[in-house]
Amino acid sequence: MAESLIPEKLLYSAEDEWARVEEQRVTVGITDFAQQQLGDIVFVELPEVGDVFTRGDAFGVIESVKAVSDLFAPVAGEILEVNTSLADAPDMVNEDCYGRGWIAVFQVSDPDGMESLMDAGAYSKHVAERDD
Repeated sequence: MAESLIPEKLLYSAEDEWARVEEQRVTVGITDFAQQQLGDIVFVELPEVGDVFTRGDAFGVIESVKAVSDLFAPVAGEILEVNTSLADAPDMVNEDCYGRGWIAVFQVSDPDGMESLMDAGAYSKHVAERDD
């Protein structure tokens, strides 16, 4: 398997979502490891703006040629934005998972819940343990 890109500036969930924290706004997507495992992404089911989730809730679905997987909220909060470009170009997740392939932006309702997210080093170890 190819080496996974794990940017230092992001936080990560055990379910392979990344989180870019900007005060109370958190942009979320799936990690490079997750998109490699899934293969070619063919569909992303997005939440609705205004939907509210608790940490760990399924907030959408990502479908690839290999599998269908739930997307899990890495933080609790309300959806502020979704990446509607993914409807026509779900492969952006494969091409640029940490950039143009982002999935949703949350308004965080429980900042303390973000303590369960991993930094890049911890997530790298988490991936390595599963990849063995």
